[in-house]
Amino acid sequence: MRKISAIISLFALLGTMPALAQEPENPEYPSPNAIVDAAPASDWVKIAPSDLLVMDLAPDAAGNLRRVVIQLMPEPFSQAWIRNIRKLAAAHWWDGTSINRVQDNYVVQWGDAGYDNPESGETEQKPLPKGLETVPGSDYQTNKFTPSIKKHVLDLRDAAYPDAFDNYSSGTGFGAGWPYATDQTSVWPIHCYGAVGVGRNYSPDTGSGAELYTVIGHAPRHLDRNIAVVGRIIEGIEHLSSLPRGKGQLGFYEDARKRVPITSIRLGNALAEEASLAFEYLDTEGEAFAKYADARANRRDPFFIVPAGGADICNIPVPVRRVKGE
Repeated sequence: MRKISAIISLFALLGTMPALAQEPENPEYPSPNAIVDAAPASDWVKIAPSDLLVMDLAPDAAGNLRRVVIQLMPEPFSQAWIRNIRKLAAAHWWDGTSINRVQDNYVVQWGDAGYDNPESGETEQKPLPKGLETVPGSDYQTNKFTPSIKKHVLDLRDAAYPDAFDNYSSGTGFGAGWPYATDQTSVWPIHCYGAVGVGRNYSPDTGSGAELYTVIGHAPRHLDRNIAVVGRIIEGIEHLSSLPRGKGQLGFYEDARKRVPITSIRLGNALAEEASLAFEYLDTEGEAFAKYADARANRRDPFFIVPAGGADICNIPVPVRRVKGE
């Protein structure tokens, strides 16, 4: 039985960028996209709407709706923060807050404009719901390996790109649809493009989950094990990555009119349109994903001249798709 419903699309954004020109496929060495397209239905795993966090922003200047869908991190990672996030969503705490920080090639941050933001001009902070957990920094990583996670963190790396190394860990790989890093005694989730993390102040503060951010630039892996990763954006990243950059310290908006209002953030199963929130990810324990990972690490399709012979973990985004007909 699967312990988790997992998926991703934000990472998939990198893997599904359109080619410069329509190029022929090599039957012997299909492209990563061709491998994903040919993956059997049995290699796709559904994600439960209860594991989605749906953020609706105020419409843009043209009146277009803006929705961002986040998949929450599965067990055994970051669960105390995620319990807080579920409580915050149930309390409608984010309604009326805003996007407050957009730092180029780094992150977009949202929540209370008065939180740790001297440029905002706000003097008060929005009260948090009662009962939120205080999480220790030790929870940034775990030694609670499950057989499937341990197997794929340690083995898929060797199978897909044996000569690759990671500057931030002794090994990287995938488990239950997510990228992880390991030092052989513990495992932690990592900051790839689209990863969602918890804003915090100086240690020992680890953040409550009320202030969240997502990566919109080069993967800031130096944040791994220093800030909680609680999810990833699987749809709608363009509504955040295309926002004007902030001019204040660390990209905070100095002008309140620049902040994008958040109309609501809800769990997927709390929405009337729950049935339409049907996503699935390519099973990272399946044969199709192993072929896809190898193709990402060793591009042999017609456009490429010299295969790289390896890939950074964040350059193997886990494919995700909406369920057809939903």
